[in-house]
Amino acid sequence: MPPALVKAHAALDRAVDLCYRPQPFESDRQRVEHLFALYEKLTNPLLPAGKKTRSRKRSG
Repeated sequence: MPPALVKAHAALDRAVDLCYRPQPFESDRQRVEHLFALYEKLTNPLLPAGKKTRSRKRSG
């Protein structure tokens, strides 16, 4: 990658990181773990509380 593009990517990463927390991430892995934790926190209330099964009436 050309040096100017690498520099632009790094600047963009820093800007996006500041949208999620005040201190920068130490690694891409830390960034992804943080984002997945936020995603899980936001989507967890959307999931059903438990698996509901329908009971069937048996004839006979």
